[in-house]
Amino acid sequence: MQYLRSLAFTAYMMLSACVFGVTMALLFFLPRGYQFALARTWARAVLWVLERLCGLRYVVEGREHLPAGAHIAMSNHTSTWETVAFFALLPPQVWVLKRELLWIPFVGWGLRLLRPIAIDRGAGHRAVTEVVEQGKSRLEDGLWIVIFPEGTRVMAGQHRKYGVSGALLALASGRKIVPVAHDAGRYWPRRGLLKRPGCIRVSIGAPIEARNLEARDLTQRVRAAIEAQLAKIEDERGH
Repeated sequence: MQYLRSLAFTAYMMLSACVFGVTMALLFFLPRGYQFALARTWARAVLWVLERLCGLRYVVEGREHLPAGAHIAMSNHTSTWETVAFFALLPPQVWVLKRELLWIPFVGWGLRLLRPIAIDRGAGHRAVTEVVEQGKSRLEDGLWIVIFPEGTRVMAGQHRKYGVSGALLALASGRKIVPVAHDAGRYWPRRGLLKRPGCIRVSIGAPIEARNLEARDLTQRVRAAIEAQLAKIEDERGH
């Protein structure tokens, strides 16, 4: 039965994403704030259907750690869940993402209008430079930057090397980095159809100042914060 519920939810999400993309394209003339409000409404609807169909809900801890102004959120990336949920959980934002996502029919149309920082992950140093240059511009426009420093989704419990682009952006802009951790991959894995019932936990950590740190040291500090939050989530789940 859970597989059937998961299949129904997946069909709903794909269809609603197409509708969202077309709607965004048709309403391209709306001010940016209204466009983000539309994205947030879509995300909340998806999360509501996910809970009703699959029994998968979420809780958020640490909202008080979100500082005023526009800053940089860095998070682990284990599921598709966070790519939807962050629209609903974080302030108006843009993502650093691979440019191929903008080529997806319908969905890519909506993403493009949200002004993401779309990069060629194979471009090496040039991609990092684009994140810093475009990221500073978005931050000055009052938009948060969401970065998944591992660069791609990984299986829950596994880890990849963190990229330094988020740290370089923080150093160049003088903004803070907010570490975000979640266990969505335990319930909505990177691969596979099944969405397991339960409660995804999201932990928003204290902001990390970039001043007086080298990029690699700052990246390691962010990684340590995210992994400490994940360890706490795992420990509390075990109890």
